[in-house]
Amino acid sequence: MSIYKELKLECYEANMQLNALGLVVYTFGNVSAVDREKEIFAIKPSGVPYENLKPEDIVIVDFDNTIVEGVLKPSSDTKTHAYLYKNWNDIGGIAHTHALYSVAWAQSLLDIPIFGTTHADHLTADIPCLPPMDDELIKGNYEHNTGIQILNGFKERNISHKEVEMVLIGNHGPFAWGENAAKAVYNSKVLEVIAQMAYVTLQINSNALRLKDALIKKHYERKHGESSYYGQEC
Repeated sequence: MSIYKELKLECYEANMQLNALGLVVYTFGNVSAVDREKEIFAIKPSGVPYENLKPEDIVIVDFDNTIVEGVLKPSSDTKTHAYLYKNWNDIGGIAHTHALYSVAWAQSLLDIPIFGTTHADHLTADIPCLPPMDDELIKGNYEHNTGIQILNGFKERNISHKEVEMVLIGNHGPFAWGENAAKAVYNSKVLEVIAQMAYVTLQINSNALRLKDALIKKHYERKHGESSYYGQEC
């Protein structure tokens, strides 16, 4: 029996949830879950349909992209996950999807503006869309360079990955992360819903205004601030 059974199960359940939420089509997309003590992570195998996926199919990889356990090839995006885990040591799960509205915004090369309180309930900034990768980087170690692209984009824009747990890669699609794999999936769904709401908003009013700062602050802090009051007390 695998010593990574629990980690594989966490990863498997997160991937199945990604599918159940309608965030993936066919074999598009993946989720990973990390074990910080062992410096490894579990990730979906490449090209395996969700209806055929089993917990034992999940591949265990270290931060240098070496397969630790598994007979199947890991996701083609594994090097991106590894780079983010290696450089952001406070995240526990990463998800990548090709969800319709998220990808549409990425293909439009536009940030998703913060138009409403649904957006502000989760973050206080526009969802960033990073520019397409340079040709030389595309020709090189592409998936590894995607991780570099994300980190550099956040540094250049002075964005905290703890405050903005999602990003669009120009002409590609979304990545999201969180404290665990389930939260990464949650953030992927939030991103897709916000992307759809923003698109519809602009169809109704192409001159729609950004949400007022006072409403952004109020809605974010009532859920995440020191004096938050949303939800039930534990």
